[in-house]
Amino acid sequence: MIEIERKYLVNSKDYRSLAYSKTHIIQGFLNSHPDRVVRIRIADEKAFLTVKGRSNSSGTTRFEWEKKIPVSEAELLLELCEKEILEKIRYCVETGNHIIEVDEFLGSNEGLVVAEIESENVNDNIEVPAWVGLEVTGDIKYYNSQLSKYPFNEWKE
Repeated sequence: MIEIERKYLVNSKDYRSLAYSKTHIIQGFLNSHPDRVVRIRIADEKAFLTVKGRSNSSGTTRFEWEKKIPVSEAELLLELCEKEILEKIRYCVETGNHIIEVDEFLGSNEGLVVAEIESENVNDNIEVPAWVGLEVTGDIKYYNSQLSKYPFNEWKE
């Protein structure tokens, strides 16, 4: 139940032609406190309730528990969620021994594209394709729970 994950910005759309799946995701947060994030997600025709704990200091590992729930229940729970419901398209690309999940955000986060790579071991050597750019692991502004509060299109940089 420990998730090991690294996050990167994406610098081209090359992943689209390499993807073996494409999923429409809607998700909201019942709680976005750093110690316990509680997420509701509908991914195409499936729905999940997920609880995540606080990340370690580098942002690579954290507790994660997930349970499949009926879509009808997820739709009701989304009505109870905090501020903004996130919407994104997720592309999955296989590379070496890893799967890269590329999220193209929509709505008030449109323009943001983030790649996530989960691994079995925190010390895994992850080879990233050329279309994967700057690593943002541990930068909380890229956490989905934060994007629901502080959308990408409102950032002042």
